[in-house]
Amino acid sequence: MNKKVAIIGSGFGGLALAIRLQASGLDTVIYEKRDKPGGRAYFYKEKGFHFDAGPTVITAPHIFQELFDLTNKKMQDYIELIPIDPFYRLIWPDGEVFNYNSDMDELNSQIHKLNPKDVYGYKKFLKYSNAVFEEGYIKMVDHPFQSIWSMIKVAPQLILLQSFRSVYSMVSKYIKHPKLRQAFSYHTLLLGGSPYSSSAIYSLIHALEHKWGVWFSKGGTSTLIAGLTQLYKDLGGTLHLNCEVKSIKTNKNNEIQSIIIHNGEEIKVSAVASNADIYHTYNELLSENKIAQRKTKILKRKKFSPSLFVLHFGLRKKHPKLAHHTIFFGPRWKELLKDIYKNGVLPEDNALYLHSPSVTDSSMAPEGCSTYYALAVVPNLGKLDIDWSMEQDRYKNIIYQQLEETCLPNLREDLVVDRVFTPFDFKKELNAYKGAAFSMEPLLVQSAYFRIHNSDQKIKGLYFTGAGTHPGAGVPGVVNSAKATAKIIMDRLDHG
Repeated sequence: MNKKVAIIGSGFGGLALAIRLQASGLDTVIYEKRDKPGGRAYFYKEKGFHFDAGPTVITAPHIFQELFDLTNKKMQDYIELIPIDPFYRLIWPDGEVFNYNSDMDELNSQIHKLNPKDVYGYKKFLKYSNAVFEEGYIKMVDHPFQSIWSMIKVAPQLILLQSFRSVYSMVSKYIKHPKLRQAFSYHTLLLGGSPYSSSAIYSLIHALEHKWGVWFSKGGTSTLIAGLTQLYKDLGGTLHLNCEVKSIKTNKNNEIQSIIIHNGEEIKVSAVASNADIYHTYNELLSENKIAQRKTKILKRKKFSPSLFVLHFGLRKKHPKLAHHTIFFGPRWKELLKDIYKNGVLPEDNALYLHSPSVTDSSMAPEGCSTYYALAVVPNLGKLDIDWSMEQDRYKNIIYQQLEETCLPNLREDLVVDRVFTPFDFKKELNAYKGAAFSMEPLLVQSAYFRIHNSDQKIKGLYFTGAGTHPGAGVPGVVNSAKATAKIIMDRLDHG
């Protein structure tokens, strides 16, 4: 019997899973709703400007090398990764600049400038981060948590590492200066979590970046997607674009039997792995299944991440002194995050992330020009269900004003092209529940065993990959989710 696995969605998780399964000898087909692969890692081209729509921070490059090693292909034949230094430039409203990089002497010098005592504190925090990295990443990240016993086994380590505390709390244990506390805890925002509520286990990101660096895929993140897509096709995999899966069918024994695509065609499959939004998968695609209906009710009670307001723009001028990645902290921090995560208030003084890829790669913009991606974290539609079509121009100009005052003078005069992606677009284009940009929040009670499992326990043949399942959001997270899920699928299908 031909064991066909249907994979819904071609984001990093879907592609990585498809490559692993295809390399193992299983027959896979990816069904992608949009006209290009990539999921959140979509891209646009307009007037010679290249805009990456999704993740722009690439860490842990070995996770991609693994995929090529599985297939005896050379990664350099498909993609080119460029190291970024500094990793990030952090800027506060008073003009203070902190270049967060891998050079420990330079890093300690900058810490000393703000607070000499924090040099020793940072050394202790880095030691803690490395310990969490060893236990929480090396040992757990690609290990599927399918039973409560799998969670109980690691509970002693999690308790020892004080994972019940927040990232900000653990950073504050070692570091006293308020700016340095921000500098070493904001990373959770890259995964959709507030540093004040995300489990301290996520402080491992700091060690991960120091171990493997921060990278950029030459030509943009989309070239990384293109390289993985080509690798998948070279292995004999099939990718259908503009092909939305409308439903997943199960039999009376709750076994996956088929999918129905946009044109009404029913396709028999042995298993389905969803890289689509977890709520959408259960609520829409499996709407006729009673187990899925119960799971939908459970998911409604979960806490989902905020959304994002993403602004892509191209300028007729270069700004070569900018860093590749810049974080602009606003005048508030704890209160700002409380407005976004709890109060559902749209902030006028948001912290911003600015991606400036043409600083590293001039091919991202026409000659003499530059391309950018500005991102603000905003409440999801469950917290603040406003009409973004009416709000987006006003909010866009608030961001432009902030950028003109800090790093891009005369931005609007030099503007050639721009486009926005709002929480409503996350919901419409990506089927994201509440427009959440990162699926569920990375809380301890929503991590590992307590997150959606890589394999559904009651619907046979239903699997998940991507931000909504273990280990969570972020490029390393979703690619490692594919590794965890592949282990389960290959064990059940390839080996009976």
